[in-house]
Amino acid sequence: MNPTQYQLSLSFEQVLSLVKQLPEADKLKLSEALSKELLDSKLTHLLQSFKTDEISLEEITQEVETVRTEIYRQ
Repeated sequence: MNPTQYQLSLSFEQVLSLVKQLPEADKLKLSEALSKELLDSKLTHLLQSFKTDEISLEEITQEVETVRTEIYRQ
């Protein structure tokens, strides 16, 4: 059975009113889903902010090996 999808224009207050009518278990599931979506969005944004073409994997690997060599010498 495929769920039917509807598109409605609702204000935040209307959505909040509907959520308040949900049973506690459904409120918890909704809260978890929203938290996961927000976390995924923040993580994606964070990863994008670190993405660069200025340094290659080979350069990173070489730097790691250099540091490891220095540490092992001590």
